[in-house]
Amino acid sequence: MRTLAWMVLGAAIALAPAEATAQTYDPSYPICMQVYGRGGNYITCSYTSMSQCKFSASGRAAQCLVNPYYANAYPRRRFAY
Repeated sequence: MRTLAWMVLGAAIALAPAEATAQTYDPSYPICMQVYGRGGNYITCSYTSMSQCKFSASGRAAQCLVNPYYANAYPRRRFAY
């Protein structure tokens, strides 16, 4: 009976859902910086220009990228042919 209880407990722990992560991209800023490190990688979106981000990323294992979820982004225009 104890073996069954331990098996059920082990299965419950193994199948428990992982904790949810926060939203990666902040829709308030157009530029994000992805930082690579030993402790893990992270993305921070708090830059208003690419040059501002590149200045902050210089000398670090990081790269700047355009925020795909920027709230004030211009929509793509579709041309009718």
